Amino acid sequence: MALKVFKPHTPSARYKQHPTFEEVTKHTPEKSLLTPIKRSGGRNNTGRITCRHVGGGAKRHYRLIDFKRNKTDMAATVVGIEYDPNRTCRIALLQYADGTKSYILAPVGLEVGGSVVSSLKADPKPGNAMPLKSVPLGTMIHNIELLPGTGGKVARAAGQQAVLSNREAGFALVKMPSGEIRKFNEDCLCTVGQVGNREHMNEVSGKAGRTRWNGVRPTVRGMTMNPVDHPNGGGEGRSKSGGGRKHLLSPWGHAKGQKTRNKKKASAIFIVSPRTKK
Repeated sequence: MALKVFKPHTPSARYKQHPTFEEVTKHTPEKSLLTPIKRSGGRNNTGRITCRHVGGGAKRHYRLIDFKRNKTDMAATVVGIEYDPNRTCRIALLQYADGTKSYILAPVGLEVGGSVVSSLKADPKPGNAMPLKSVPLGTMIHNIELLPGTGGKVARAAGQQAVLSNREAGFALVKMPSGEIRKFNEDCLCTVGQVGNREHMNEVSGKAGRTRWNGVRPTVRGMTMNPVDHPNGGGEGRSKSGGGRKHLLSPWGHAKGQKTRNKKKASAIFIVSPRTKK
């Protein structure tokens, strides 16, 4: 996976960095694994905007990803590596021995023609799925379940990897991509390897229009808004809201940098070491 740079013939091409897609081998998605997406524009079921700066963008189909990997002890062959417009990483199309097909997140090193399996005794090679109790210590993993059988939830974005560091009393200690060390039930399933498309973080769209194609609308500073729209809005000129030096807030009143995680959250008991140490 590499990035392509462009000669600065136009202002948008001056800093543009796009992927080369050299790892993509299949350009037509599997029809049986597609489903429509209803675009919400950032609105919830009551019509209120709950996620700002969402709207527009190119039409797309959702690719059904097999996060559970519950076809155990049945080998599957990698048919192709595809681009997925709904996520930052690439996806791999698998064909099992019984003829069924499914998508998984494509890890680094997985190639067309390779074989993957979900098994308790699988080899720790990229693409294989196994419980945390079967993974050798120090192995890079992704797509980790929070509860056994619920499907992978953790470390699914491009370039993400977690590391299995220890096991104790029925739990596996995993160092998360953020640096947090967390306990997982050792029966939780995970996939071996690092998620592919590692250079995604270095991509530069180059122009505002390409960001709109992705469904992202413009972001405006709160201080330029009216008081009805934002706590920092209003005033004549740069008044920091109403003429006084008010603290900068979000639209919902949280100070910038304020911790919003509930201290009494039940899952906090599984956090061994936080990502930000005091």
